Amino acid sequence: MPSPVVTRCAPSPTGYLHLGHAYAAGIAFLRARQAGGRFLLRIEDIDLTRCRPEFTDAIFEDLAWLGLTWEQPVRRQSEHFVDYRQALDALHERGLLYPCFCTRKQITAEIAAAGQAPHGFEGVVYPGTCQQLDHAERIDRMAGGEAYALRLNMAAACARIPTWPLHWHDETAGRQTVTPDLLLQGFGDVVLARKETPASYHLCVTHDDALQGITLVTRGNDLFPATHLHRLLQALFGWPVPVYAHHHLLTDDSGERLAKRKNAPSLRDLRDRGLNPSAIWQMAGLDPSRILD
Repeated sequence: MPSPVVTRCAPSPTGYLHLGHAYAAGIAFLRARQAGGRFLLRIEDIDLTRCRPEFTDAIFEDLAWLGLTWEQPVRRQSEHFVDYRQALDALHERGLLYPCFCTRKQITAEIAAAGQAPHGFEGVVYPGTCQQLDHAERIDRMAGGEAYALRLNMAAACARIPTWPLHWHDETAGRQTVTPDLLLQGFGDVVLARKETPASYHLCVTHDDALQGITLVTRGNDLFPATHLHRLLQALFGWPVPVYAHHHLLTDDSGERLAKRKNAPSLRDLRDRGLNPSAIWQMAGLDPSRILD
């Protein structure tokens, strides 16, 4: 028997939801409903400096107003840092993590001095400066209270995978291939935890998708490249690999993607203007009759 379809919507409470969030939530909800599966809501509030409780409350209110329903309880990542710490500890015990004391300014200066700036999927690739520190210096600097991030030693992580290449499937783009060169050049030694964010998005999202039995990940195509890294983490931990469906992002009249930081009109702004849920779904390009009972 095929596995039941389990999808999720996983917003971060760093502001009010806008039309793009509604579209993403609607896609996940519809895919679960069409398959007679399950739709989960997860609150990705690991960024303790930007996430706020009032935005979490607003997420529940806005999605319910739009006519969406989801299973309870809702997983809030800020309540599960122990889980992510255990995952980080497992990587550390395998020699795959190291502390990085470099500030962003120092990284920029080092790359400039080297006369080259290799760019990956998420910007400039870290040059691996702190990977060269010996164990004693690392311990002394950590004990002295110096701020640091935890980076994945990408070369060492790739060496732990017994069979290459890895693969994952996107419903539109088809079968995707992951190789060590792609990961080293596209990501390098990525940060998996910081002082202000005890675990990174990359670690938490793959951990929770596995924990919650997500079989179909629907999300914006801006996250398509990140799936290569997520596939590596799945292989390192032995987590199952869901099917992915990366969709387009909604844009404004100028062609810019809708974003909180660019003050895209929030769903509550639209509601205050007199729009009802049916109108919101139509604006998002989804059929209201398939969502609203």
